[in-house]
Amino acid sequence: MSAPVSAERLWTPANVVTVVRICLVPAFVVALLSPWPQWMGLVDFSDQAKSLVAAGVFILISCTDWVDGYLARSRGEVTDFGKFMDPLADKILVAAALLALVELQALPSWPVLIILAREFIVSGVRMVAASRGEVIAASWYGKAKTVFQIVAIVLFIVKDGLELPDAAAAMGSPLYVTSWAVMVVALVLTIVSMADYLAKARHLLGFGAPRGKAEAADAEPARPEAADAEALEARVGALATQAVAALEAAGLTAACAESLTGGLIAGALTAVPGSSAVVRGGVVSYAAEAKRDVLGVSSRALDEAGVVSEPVARQMAEGARERLRADVAVAVTGIAGPGGAEPGKPVGTVWMAVAEAEGSAARLFCFEGDRQAVRLQTVAEALIALRRAAEGRAPFC
Repeated sequence: MSAPVSAERLWTPANVVTVVRICLVPAFVVALLSPWPQWMGLVDFSDQAKSLVAAGVFILISCTDWVDGYLARSRGEVTDFGKFMDPLADKILVAAALLALVELQALPSWPVLIILAREFIVSGVRMVAASRGEVIAASWYGKAKTVFQIVAIVLFIVKDGLELPDAAAAMGSPLYVTSWAVMVVALVLTIVSMADYLAKARHLLGFGAPRGKAEAADAEPARPEAADAEALEARVGALATQAVAALEAAGLTAACAESLTGGLIAGALTAVPGSSAVVRGGVVSYAAEAKRDVLGVSSRALDEAGVVSEPVARQMAEGARERLRADVAVAVTGIAGPGGAEPGKPVGTVWMAVAEAEGSAARLFCFEGDRQAVRLQTVAEALIALRRAAEGRAPFC
């Protein structure tokens, strides 16, 4: 089995929006810190109006985060560049705003130190995880943290434009009290999200059970040669038992969307006694029309990327998860052979995706062997991905 392959276009609309967001950060800093009204001869322009303009620019830039996320998902153009740059753009914007508020003496330095320390620590853990081929899934704490930080920054920017006579008047201002209340919530979520991230990555930091012990399950039973159909079938049975056990232990339900395997994944899962507690069902979307009409795969993804592609696999998994109301869903689309090969997509090419509440992940496999071997290897890897997701790990190593 070959390593994952990623063929993607760099300058997608979503990535362009992300880069523009980063380029607009200096414009926000200038709007907040510089005496631009005087430069433009606006002598009657108040500090409060200037703060409102800066807050508006900050909100506008922040909203582009939703825009690039929507474009990437709706167009099936989630790229590695976007995964790297999108969170980086958010951090640059938030850090610039916090440092600017410290410069204006509108915010003390200690909240900024807490927020920036969290980002450095989490980024360091991500680097360690990436070096070992792992991805630590983000939780809702991190998303809520970002929202509260943005709201707090907007409130502090507006608050800074108020002209209050003394400290007592400031303490009694509803805007002052609200801005600090939101900032305190943001700080709590900042610490909690960091603790949650560290807990998920404790095996990387030398705490808890060693990673090798968890990984051992992936190697048991050992991967047989592609031509050994009997060994593949035995391995599929063992992996299905492990996947059902992991789903049951986590209290999760699963669904499948299958093309080349024609129901083999669902069949392997439901062959396990007690699987009815965790298996919601499966969709065999062999034809392109079934992928579109039953699972909601977009015609654009089918026409532009092709049936065997990352966007189609992701949308199949997301569609199965939504329609079957499962916690996690796995989808596979590929070329089992002996015919069907396309330029750049030989027999054995399989795109696999797993959809969870936090989003979806995909990987490209290139299997060897005859039609039966390709299908059984696909089922085995899909069961591993389901089990890893149930265990709270990245579906693909």
